[in-house]
Amino acid sequence: MSLLEVSGLTMSYADKELYNDASFRLEKHEHMGIIGQNGAGKSTLIKILIGQVLPVAGTVSWQPGTTRGYLDQYVDIPQDETLLQFLHSAFAKLYQTQDKLTKLYADPRAMTDPKQLEKAGQMQDYLESHGFYDIDTKVAEVMSGLGLTELGEDRLVGKMSGGQRSKLILAKLLLQNPDVILLDEPTNYLDTAHIAWLVDYLNDFDGAAMIISHDYDFLEKVTATICDVSFGKITKYRGSFQQAMRQKAERQEAQERKYEKQQEVIEKATRFIRKNKAGRNSNMAKSREKMLARMTKVEPPSTNLKATFHFPYEESGSANALRVDHLSVGYNRPLLKPVTFSLTMGEKMLFSGFNGVGKTTLIRTILGELPAKGGTATLSPSAKVNYFDQNLTWDNPSLTPLQTIQNLFPTMQPKTIRTKLARAGINAANAAKPLHQLSGGEQTKVKIAVLELTPCNFLIMDEPTNHLDDETKEGLKRALQEFPGNLLLVSHEESFTSGWLDKVLNVEKLSLRK
Repeated sequence: MSLLEVSGLTMSYADKELYNDASFRLEKHEHMGIIGQNGAGKSTLIKILIGQVLPVAGTVSWQPGTTRGYLDQYVDIPQDETLLQFLHSAFAKLYQTQDKLTKLYADPRAMTDPKQLEKAGQMQDYLESHGFYDIDTKVAEVMSGLGLTELGEDRLVGKMSGGQRSKLILAKLLLQNPDVILLDEPTNYLDTAHIAWLVDYLNDFDGAAMIISHDYDFLEKVTATICDVSFGKITKYRGSFQQAMRQKAERQEAQERKYEKQQEVIEKATRFIRKNKAGRNSNMAKSREKMLARMTKVEPPSTNLKATFHFPYEESGSANALRVDHLSVGYNRPLLKPVTFSLTMGEKMLFSGFNGVGKTTLIRTILGELPAKGGTATLSPSAKVNYFDQNLTWDNPSLTPLQTIQNLFPTMQPKTIRTKLARAGINAANAAKPLHQLSGGEQTKVKIAVLELTPCNFLIMDEPTNHLDDETKEGLKRALQEFPGNLLLVSHEESFTSGWLDKVLNVEKLSLRK
């Protein structure tokens, strides 16, 4: 049975067409992965399905009564609520029913009225059948699974980092237990243990799911169908992610053969027309012209736009790049045991550990953005630092990437800016679109492009691969490997960090949190 039917879907922005006349279905219990390059229209597709965005054409039909839950990492949430209050709001309807039942029991007259007693019994059945008396257990389980327990039940939402808020929003969505969950990059900000928990949760989830992700190992474990959003089309493949990719490759090879065969026919006909247009075979030439005019053209297989990066290097006059000596970091109290390490010129180091353990706090203390609780962090006097902050925040998100960079570098020619953005994978249409309308991956590319415009000898990158597609991650990894200066990298993606960094600091082992 189809929970969702999409037919004739067409969507475009300015001069960019996302998809044209696309159709597919989501069946009951089906777990579907949605893949595609940054900017292909994956997040827009989800927003169309839930009614946040209207398509140019086409229909979206949900089975009546289907409940839907959408993971929106950028949604505004109450800043003055505690972590526990926010999660308990997932059961608002149950708590409202309990309040009504309590008032009913407190009314002596109601307790002698058969109709009111029947009503009370129905409310009691509703609470029991929807697991009201197991809420605390469910909340504790999800908090533990997603790594929220160590934050504390009383932690204010407004005091949480962007990654912590994303996990909180995901936790509430899972607790709501809708018929269909729509997840946009759910593994962002999750470490290996939390991803493993989410895999188990989704495999036990009886409802349907649509999951946007660039974490292909994750998709392989939790999906049975794949929708590929690319080059103006939405193509659905049945089977695991790897099976889908094999089908896609076979389809591209078949299209390549058809395209090449048709090109041979076209070239041969064109030569004949050119040679015989004015001769005795002119009627035959005209006939072939008509044949070419009626021919349905086979499109060549498209290739993904590949982002390339290059971080310009400024020479350093010092062999010692960074010395951290018994550095204690935190806010009201230390988060970590005192940290000691050093980097000589050109060394690259990874900070590993679960999200929220204190990696970003350590970086901000090294940079002097936060005061140290003790110890010292000393950068070389000739250090020129470029810092990639994982949060996608902008001074003015209504500006375009072109305008944003122009404001930062007033003397830079627009043509130079467009070229830099294009190399980072931002096409002309997106370069002229407000930042808040871009996907998370596209915004990340813009942030990296900004870093490339200032020469440095010390890069600090805090979770730069969140939101990025696989091709862009490979381009970024090459650029970081080729950069001759120092690198401090925070990343939870083993496939991105394995085998090329000089040092690893496991920040998790330094944690003072109980």
